[in-house]
Amino acid sequence: MAWTLEKILRGARKFGASDVHLVRGVAPVVRVHGEIQVVQGEPLDEPTLRQLVEETLPAKQRELLERDWEICFSRHWDGIGRFRTSVYYHAGCPEMAIRLCETAIRSAGELGLPPVVDELTRLPNGLVLVTGPTGVGKTTTLNYMINVINQERRAKIVTIEDPVEYVHENCRSIIVQQEVRTDVKSFREALVHVLRQDPDVIVVGEMRDLETIETALIAAETGHLVLATLHTPDSVQTVQRIYSVFPATQQNAIVVQLSACLQAVVAQKLLPRADGKGRALACEVLVSTPAVRALIRDRREHQLYNEMQTGRKAQMQTMDSALFDLYQRGEITYDTAVSHAREPQLFKRRTGDENQRSSWEDDE
Repeated sequence: MAWTLEKILRGARKFGASDVHLVRGVAPVVRVHGEIQVVQGEPLDEPTLRQLVEETLPAKQRELLERDWEICFSRHWDGIGRFRTSVYYHAGCPEMAIRLCETAIRSAGELGLPPVVDELTRLPNGLVLVTGPTGVGKTTTLNYMINVINQERRAKIVTIEDPVEYVHENCRSIIVQQEVRTDVKSFREALVHVLRQDPDVIVVGEMRDLETIETALIAAETGHLVLATLHTPDSVQTVQRIYSVFPATQQNAIVVQLSACLQAVVAQKLLPRADGKGRALACEVLVSTPAVRALIRDRREHQLYNEMQTGRKAQMQTMDSALFDLYQRGEITYDTAVSHAREPQLFKRRTGDENQRSSWEDDE
């Protein structure tokens, strides 16, 4: 069977795959509900992989691949939708990792997002961070938030993405989506120029380095709402990551700046559903109350977890609380909840014990 990219991508869409991996020596591999599955068919060889890369890349991007040995880009294919592709070399042979992008913006209920996420989109300024490891839906959450703003507010939204995964249509807002290496050279340089474009909302696909973080903090401080992602597993490590990238002599000033402009951290995990049909989203939420700002300013971020435990009125929740709620609703299994919990022993108490829940979050 002759493999073509169109055939592979159409098949992946049909089976509800989130990712496709084209690797030498095996047939195309898809990820469905977080699990890797090998498609039936002939293994991919080097000539086929090179042909698939040629089929995907225009001449200019092929030159970049030859120069840098790797490239990341997005494409839209009629009947398939948008997909994000990373091309890299393995033992001298080009291989591809393809993310199939969302074809529509799902509702908060469908995504499993807590109600506080909608409220964060209505903030006039400050920094909102969506965090978690690769593949937990951070970009999906960002696009949901952009869509809420687009539906509710008259604003100018500028996004900097690597690459663009979902193309938004202007509704009440004007949306300018810039792609790194297509429209702008880097996140850092794009952010500097974005501040001169009269934006109300700035969306940064990923805060990767010191300069990008520094510019994002300045933008959040100067009256813009900044939405961004970080590859950090929880709220506490997010705060630590931001100031730790700076030299020791700057960290005190950055901590003060961060405490003033940070509005919230939403840390995500995607977990297999108990019925085996897809994955469920668990969210830890840290909201910047005066007490939270004081802890960040005093570099006592290790105490933030206690604030989340007692901050239910401010719509905060710990990851353990989110896991427990999913387990109680039957959306995830006991073993899944325990394996992802920060304090597994709390799950080992008797199921349904009200004291167990109140030990995580005190509504009073």
